[in-house]
Amino acid sequence: MSHASALTFPHCAVICFCTFFLSEIADKIYNLYNGYTGGKEQQTAYNTLMEVSASMLFRVQHHYNSHYEKFGDFVWRSEDKLGPRKAHLILRRLERVSSHCSSLLRSAYIQSRVDTVPYLFCRSEEVRPAGMVWYSVLKDTKITCEEKMVSMARNTYGESKGQ
Repeated sequence: MSHASALTFPHCAVICFCTFFLSEIADKIYNLYNGYTGGKEQQTAYNTLMEVSASMLFRVQHHYNSHYEKFGDFVWRSEDKLGPRKAHLILRRLERVSSHCSSLLRSAYIQSRVDTVPYLFCRSEEVRPAGMVWYSVLKDTKITCEEKMVSMARNTYGESKGQ
């Protein structure tokens, strides 16, 4: 029996969308918030905002405030149109976005891409007790390693498409 180590990569959540799709959601929310908002429009706006990821919600808020803040910022309009309870449920999701990621998500241009990254997959050829630390396993045991490739989706951030 062999033991393998976990492979983790710290990163911001990958947001796969184009600027058109993002602006389409922000525009839809603006149109739902603009003027009289009845129960159907409130529920549609609430459902739309709850269905997107926290990172995408951050971008929708950013886009909304960039284009429609003269009509009231996203937080105020959400509270006004959806009521404090529903607005709180939506806005609380923004707390899941770290300060590092939120600064990246303010970028004017975000592009999603897939990179293939090499990594080593190592395993012990003999059974070791649970909780054994890697340095003692490497010192006392024959280890077999092989290079593998993993595809990872990631974002690139910038000020404009030209950069």
